[in-house]
Amino acid sequence: MERRAPSPRVRRVRVPSFLAGRCVPSDPGPLLHHPGSRRHTGKMAALLPAEWIKNWEKGGKNEFVQLCRTLSENKSHDNMGFRDIQQALYELAYHVVRGNLKHDQASNVLGDVIEFREDMPSILADVFCILDIETSCLEEKSKRDHFTQLVLACLYLVSDTVLKERLDPETLESLGLIKQSQQFNQKSVKIKTKLFYKQQKFNLLREENEGYAKLIAELGQDLSGNITSDLILENIKSLIGCFNLDPNRVLDIILEVYECRPEYDDFFVPLIESYMYMCEPQTLCHILGFKFKFYQDPSGETPSSLYRVAAVLLQHNLIDLEDLYVHLLPGDNAIIEEHKREIVEAKQIVRKLTMVVLSSEKTEEKEKEKEKEEEKTEKPPDNQKLGLLEALLKIGDWQHAQSIMDQMPPFYATSHKPIAIALCQLVHVTIEPLYRRVGVPKGAKGSPISSLPNKRAPRQADSFEDLRKEVFNMLCYLGPHLSHDPILFAKVVRLGKAFMKEFQSDGSKQEEKEKMEILFSCLLSITDQVLLPSLSLMDCNACMSEELWGMFKTFPYQYRYRLYGQWKNETYNSHPLLVKVKAQTIDRAKYIMKRLTKENVKPSGRQIGKLSHSNPTILFDYILSQIQKYDNLITPVVDSLKYLTSLNYDVLAYCIIEALANPEKERMKHDDTTISSWLQSLASFCGAVFRKYPIELAGLLQYVANQLKAGKSFDLLILKEVVQKMAGIEITEEMTMEQLEAMTGGEQLKAEGGYFGQIRNTKKSSQRLKDALLDHDLALPLCLLMAQQRNGVIFQEGGEKHLKLVGKLYDQCHDTLVQFGGFLASNLSTEDYIKRVPSIDVLCNEFHTPHDAAFFLSRPMYAHHISSKYDELKKAEKGNKQQHKVHKYITSCELVMAPVHDAVISLHLPKVWDDISPQFYATFWSLTMYDLAVPHSSYDREVNKLKVQMKAIDDNQEMPPNKKKKEKERCTALQDKLLEEEKKQLEHVQRVLQRLKLEKDNWLLAKSTKNETITKFLQLCIFPRCIFSAIDAVYCAHFVELVHQQKTPNFSTLLCYDRVFSDIIYTVASCTENEASRYGRFLCCMLETVTRWHSDRVIYEKECGNYPGFLTILRATGFDGGNKADQLDYENFRHVVHKWHYKLTKASVHCLETGEYTHIRNILIVLTKILPWYPKVLNLGQALERRVHKICQEEKEKRPDLYALAMGYSGQLKSRKPFMIPENEFHHKDPPARNAVAATVQNGPGGAGMPTSLTINTVRLEEGTTEETDKLKEKSQGVVKVINKAVNATPKVTTSNGNSASNSKIIKEKDDKEKSGKEKDKEKKDKTPAATPEMKALGKDGKDKPKEERANKDDKAREIKEKTPKSDKEKEKVKKEEKASKEEKSKTVVTIIESKSTAEKEREKEPSRERDVAKEMKSKENAKGGEKMPVAGSLKSPVPRSETSESEREQKRRKVDTHSSPSHSSTVKDNLNELKDSSAKHYINHTTPTLSKSKEREVDKKDLDKSRERSREREKKDEKDRKDRKRDHSNSDREVPQDSTKRRKEENGTTGSSKHSKSESPSDSPRLNEKEKEKNKSKSSGKEKGDSIKAEKMEKSSSGSKKESRHDKEKTEKKEKRDSTGGKEEKKHHKSSDKHR
Repeated sequence: MERRAPSPRVRRVRVPSFLAGRCVPSDPGPLLHHPGSRRHTGKMAALLPAEWIKNWEKGGKNEFVQLCRTLSENKSHDNMGFRDIQQALYELAYHVVRGNLKHDQASNVLGDVIEFREDMPSILADVFCILDIETSCLEEKSKRDHFTQLVLACLYLVSDTVLKERLDPETLESLGLIKQSQQFNQKSVKIKTKLFYKQQKFNLLREENEGYAKLIAELGQDLSGNITSDLILENIKSLIGCFNLDPNRVLDIILEVYECRPEYDDFFVPLIESYMYMCEPQTLCHILGFKFKFYQDPSGETPSSLYRVAAVLLQHNLIDLEDLYVHLLPGDNAIIEEHKREIVEAKQIVRKLTMVVLSSEKTEEKEKEKEKEEEKTEKPPDNQKLGLLEALLKIGDWQHAQSIMDQMPPFYATSHKPIAIALCQLVHVTIEPLYRRVGVPKGAKGSPISSLPNKRAPRQADSFEDLRKEVFNMLCYLGPHLSHDPILFAKVVRLGKAFMKEFQSDGSKQEEKEKMEILFSCLLSITDQVLLPSLSLMDCNACMSEELWGMFKTFPYQYRYRLYGQWKNETYNSHPLLVKVKAQTIDRAKYIMKRLTKENVKPSGRQIGKLSHSNPTILFDYILSQIQKYDNLITPVVDSLKYLTSLNYDVLAYCIIEALANPEKERMKHDDTTISSWLQSLASFCGAVFRKYPIELAGLLQYVANQLKAGKSFDLLILKEVVQKMAGIEITEEMTMEQLEAMTGGEQLKAEGGYFGQIRNTKKSSQRLKDALLDHDLALPLCLLMAQQRNGVIFQEGGEKHLKLVGKLYDQCHDTLVQFGGFLASNLSTEDYIKRVPSIDVLCNEFHTPHDAAFFLSRPMYAHHISSKYDELKKAEKGNKQQHKVHKYITSCELVMAPVHDAVISLHLPKVWDDISPQFYATFWSLTMYDLAVPHSSYDREVNKLKVQMKAIDDNQEMPPNKKKKEKERCTALQDKLLEEEKKQLEHVQRVLQRLKLEKDNWLLAKSTKNETITKFLQLCIFPRCIFSAIDAVYCAHFVELVHQQKTPNFSTLLCYDRVFSDIIYTVASCTENEASRYGRFLCCMLETVTRWHSDRVIYEKECGNYPGFLTILRATGFDGGNKADQLDYENFRHVVHKWHYKLTKASVHCLETGEYTHIRNILIVLTKILPWYPKVLNLGQALERRVHKICQEEKEKRPDLYALAMGYSGQLKSRKPFMIPENEFHHKDPPARNAVAATVQNGPGGAGMPTSLTINTVRLEEGTTEETDKLKEKSQGVVKVINKAVNATPKVTTSNGNSASNSKIIKEKDDKEKSGKEKDKEKKDKTPAATPEMKALGKDGKDKPKEERANKDDKAREIKEKTPKSDKEKEKVKKEEKASKEEKSKTVVTIIESKSTAEKEREKEPSRERDVAKEMKSKENAKGGEKMPVAGSLKSPVPRSETSESEREQKRRKVDTHSSPSHSSTVKDNLNELKDSSAKHYINHTTPTLSKSKEREVDKKDLDKSRERSREREKKDEKDRKDRKRDHSNSDREVPQDSTKRRKEENGTTGSSKHSKSESPSDSPRLNEKEKEKNKSKSSGKEKGDSIKAEKMEKSSSGSKKESRHDKEKTEKKEKRDSTGGKEEKKHHKSSDKHR
């Protein structure tokens, strides 16, 4: 049975490599074959088929020989052929071993084959070796015998030597090749020992001292002669041979000597190189490694000479760095660990510095730190890698140095000072030629640096391109540790500066430009990674900072800020040292900031400066954080920054912008209504610091522009502050009138008197600001962005925000625009301005700038243009006559403004230009206050101030003479400038006025009604501009006055003023806080003009008397007859002014009562502004005072800002009280009955009636329903009062918004008819005492108010009287009244008799029922009034009764009162509408259903019955009263004044002002049509009502006259006298108006 070959595992152990994987051909499980084999089958095919063996003699032998030959000749795959021969021979031998073939046959064939290859014997020996191993393992002895026989047969083919090498000693013995295997083994061991272990060379010096002595002498001789390394090498070889020196030891000694003689590089390096040919390549490295190992003890220190030798050998590539690196300590892992530990330690130090440590803990901390320091003082083991690195750098082997540094953490190597210095030195050498060429400053000598003697060192840089190859790389490895060599730092910066100069100069080719771009980006990287971090580690070197700025200022600010950002936010975290430095800087900054005050600014400033030279970003970041918290630090910090370098100022600008842009900070306070204080503080700091120091503004301005582009307007606060501080242009709503006046003058006057702070020396800073804006083209974009953003604030930004904040942002945006525009106008040259600002139509239509802003920006351009054209024309023709000058000026205006007039047309719809001309529109918007008036008083004021200053200088004894002289010169120069400026402005204003005089006829085209013209004028001109700025507000008021004074055709001044004052609620409600303030100023100026005209008839006649603006024209509705003109006379004008005052009161009270924040705030602001001219009338003032008082109480807890405003106004109002006058002094209130044409209708608190002429005229002006709504509003309040007055007054109708209700034609015709027929009646009426105070009082207040109001009136009056303390003037009045009452008591008898007779006559005419009605009314009054008082008082109290019964009575009275005066009848007719309205109002308010006639009668009867009973009771009470009066006569002093004040209040109807405003609300307008219908029906009934009231009055007066005292009698007489005299005057007016009609 066939046996398997030995297991693969065994074979794998024993089989030589050349036959590994081969197997016996027949073996079914062969070893894995060699990978190189051609057969890739799982089982190897045999080379010797079994047939060959069977037929060996026949043909097998030949086949085998042939196979061997073929395999031997196949040279192409030499290795494969070799293996196949091996396999063939192996298979042949194996067949012999197995007995398939005889050994002699095999030996014969092997003899034939042996010649085919030279190495055939060796192959055969290998085969025998394998078979020897395999057969020795087999148990079958026969196979082993076959093997032995085969080997013996083949001994002649293979030499003994080969067989002795390959076969086992036992096999050799059995073959007879050796005698004894044991001896053979012993002999081989001895030989090996001799070969490998016996020392044949001398290693130690003491073993062969002569040989080594000679060697050292040979190496140590003077090498300066002709001795070469080759010669010495031969000698060394001889010494080694002669003295059996160990070659390794010789090499070691050569290195030792080289260490001692480092200067002979050129000798030793070739020597070692030549010597190394005799050694193995690793030897040198091992010897060096052994040397380094020797110094690796904790106490050992590797000598620098050894590092140097190793570095030189590395540089000459005699050893590999990888081979040597493994011999050096410490290991890379240890280095990484150390680096991590350093970072952790640095962070701990930071933590300690930032921690607040209590004193007890501090001592413990210190002790621990001391212990740690002691531990640290133990010297760390030598870092051989760094030593080698230093040596490499010193000899200039940059490549190897770089690869060592790459193995370490970043900047770990250079953090060791020697390495950093070595690398710096290498950079010095490399940049030397380029630096000498371009970097050395003019006049500097410098000390040249010699190049390295080493040819393998990096090539020196001759151009900027060369820097990129090596130098930039070296600098990047240096990183922050360039700080060790300030000189190199300066050199690199200067090279950078030189490069930037070349980079910014044009003219290079495209390729070069690309190269330069790459270089530029490299320079930026170097700055970021090397220069700035190095500056941080330098010890406060101001010169370096300035040097660096020299290069930085050539970068655009975008790059600079990017660098600062990296430096601040990333660089400090990249290295442990920088982490520590950052912490120390913050610690130091805290220390300084804690101690910074106004007093120690200088020393603190020096410390800040010192700290800022190295670490500005960290320092400023901390300082800014403190400023944001404590705004009182701003001034000392700004003052302390004077010791900064230019670079630091630039960094400060960046830090400010970064702080502003901080996304984590909220820009609003938590209440969402105000801008955060941190933002306000930063803005304030910005302004101060940019003004004081030369910091570049471009970045900040661009930041603001970017924020505006993004629709964020918070940051305009910064621009506002910067412009204010740098240019001295202040925008504040708190300007006094004096300052405002100064602002209308020239630049010098503005600077002297226009601002709160005298901001001096702004010339340089404003120039800087201007340059920054122009250089970066930001001037116009900022203006346009602000103008667009105003609306953006409301519609985009303001969505979620509180209304108050939106208003604030809007104001801030607007104010900044005004301020910025003002800055550009006063600082840009004409060319610059015109070049940048496009035409008005482009601004509005393309840039979507609001019109007011667009004109505001264009205005200076027009002024510049006109003045330059004017100068050109003056130069062209030299005529000094004033007329010539004016003519030239007008020509230049036309030239400049003509294109503007054309451009303006596109801004509005064509319909607009029907009313006002484009010329008028452009003129209005292009002029300023400077053009309209000269503020002489302001000029005088400033000149006087300077005179006072000069006097003070003269009087000052302490001032040195030279300073005195300087100051006086300054004052004189200023004075001259101001006077010159005033003269110049005066000439200019005269020219402008001449121009306007010529233009005015084409201004208002009047293609539609005057009313429409005024509407357009107000809507498109006045209202947008009056809220634009304070000066514009004043300008608008002046312009209106100017248009009036110029007697402009088609301009109704009266209507314009009326529209302005009539309903201010809507305008006030839609203003922001600052706009309200400006609107207030506008109203104030308008009121000032009106008050001036109101104050004096002479002034009025002179300025308004025959001016077209005060023309009143009659055109009835639907009547197209000819126009009849009439001037408004003075007294009527006063009535109108009173009406305006009343209107203002009504609007104010309405706003105050809404409860809306905006309404209340704005009206209080407006009221504060118009306080000098309003309220003038006492009762209006009191009404306001009460309402404001209520606001104070309501808002105290809720809205403190409103409370503060209200309290402020309330205080000011009280202080104005002494200057207020009663209503009858303000305008002629109660004219006598005879011919008082212009008497006015009283509407509640001072509602002024307009004269007939005016009122009729105004109908024409405002056709439509608006007048009617307003008429109704006002009429409803004073119906009864109107009718009572009508008894002794001419026709009159109230007006609202300047539109008066006209009398219809019918009324006029009736008037004319009745006048002739009733003259006699009129005379009779005059005799009757219809005008006694009591009657008037009743007339005024009888049916004045809605029911609810009447009931509470007396109580209210009492409350108010108690609340408001009487002013001195009031007290005086009261005393006078008391005196008068005593005098009059004696004279009452006469009046009583008169009144009795008249009353009796009336009674005869009337049925007795009417008497009862009067009594009933009295009793009701008593019941409602609830207090006992003289009749005068009771008559005054309101009379509430049902409207229906009233009308009934009046119908019955119709028959009785047939004789009435013309004035009376016309009045009744005129006032029918009012009556009708008031009753309609009552129905609206109380919803009383109208009763049928039958029911009315029943109600009347019941009423009469009740009234009779009450009248009896009342008469009894009256008797009691009289007795009480006599008894308590002493108390009359107190009661009369009470009465009089109450009467005054009630007359003016102010107590219910809130209710007036309610009843007058526009909600009544829908009922207009009904009322119009009713008017026609109720005319006749109205007449009766008027008569009935008169009758009632008489009845009451007769009953009251019995009880009247002498005091009352005297009063009536006086009043009658006064009335009769007043009547004469007004009779004339009556006649004239009659003619007119």
